[in-house]
Amino acid sequence: MAVKITRQAKNIALVGSATSAAALRAGHERAPAALRAAGLADRLKAAGFQVADLGDTATYVFQTDDEHPRARNVSAILKSLNDLRPRVEAAVKSGALPVILTGDCISVLGVIAGARRYYRKVSLIYVDRDADLNVPATTPSGCVDGMVISQIIGCGAPELVRFWGEPPLVRAPDIAIFGFDRLDAPEEQFLTASPLRRHPALEVSTVGAAKAAHLALERVHVANHEFVLHFDVDVINSDEFPWTNFPGAGGLSLNEAREALRVFVSQPNLAALVVAGYNPDLDADGTGARKLIDLLAEILAARLAEQTATPVAEPVSAAPSVPESGAESADSSPATGESTQAAPASNENPPDSTDSGATHS
Repeated sequence: MAVKITRQAKNIALVGSATSAAALRAGHERAPAALRAAGLADRLKAAGFQVADLGDTATYVFQTDDEHPRARNVSAILKSLNDLRPRVEAAVKSGALPVILTGDCISVLGVIAGARRYYRKVSLIYVDRDADLNVPATTPSGCVDGMVISQIIGCGAPELVRFWGEPPLVRAPDIAIFGFDRLDAPEEQFLTASPLRRHPALEVSTVGAAKAAHLALERVHVANHEFVLHFDVDVINSDEFPWTNFPGAGGLSLNEAREALRVFVSQPNLAALVVAGYNPDLDADGTGARKLIDLLAEILAARLAEQTATPVAEPVSAAPSVPESGAESADSSPATGESTQAAPASNENPPDSTDSGATHS
């Protein structure tokens, strides 16, 4: 039976994923609490939003895990994802925009799965300095956060690939990786033959962040269905945002990140926003938290102004599908209005025969 979801433009649901299990050091697990303590909810309320805080998952902290050097802490990561997923489902069902605060990029798997409970097809915009295309056979570190896109398209650690009933969680042509400039040699080789949409940092800077963002949206067809936006703060160059595990030269400027995020967040089909990569352990005086909150409040306020200025369209419907069926189905109807009819949905994007990643596992 279909579930009616009435989108509430002024509502945000905060969800915390308190994990550093997929990283290579502790600290990420404190990101949700640190951003709350720095006043994120108050800033969003001041911008005109009604904010519901749905709380945090249980805490999962990085361990060295030498017994599994090729995919560290997979068991804890799975627990974290299974804890996060129903919280995201509840946020989506409420009609609010889910804003997921996390340290680990791998949390995006739980977010996409939660969104797909109600939206039959979901694309992904992945804003990150790294392409995250390693697999256990190629990883130099065993860091699962370096394998996120591989897990999503069905090529990574088997335990995480199977997190979604029948992989892939998202087909490669429906993913745009945006702002990256760090690739290991196996990642570069894989990407050359992959149908993943890619917009490296050099391209973003050359054509302009807003233009590149619009192109990325067009290439993953977000006018036709919902998408999840993943934002790893390490995409910002370390001169302007060093409070991450992997700072370094390159990436995007803060202004470029802001321009691109503003375009992405303004889209009415945004199903969820994931904010990852901030490590409070590296931010003793809270400067990074305040800077990140300023950025989030600014782009979300711009979304609110645009959404409330746009006339409400007629409700549209997404055809129901059967959870965990694995059956292919057409794109959902555009969700450009305030309400949409959605049904509990599961995987209906079978492995793409054109995706070279199917054999790169």
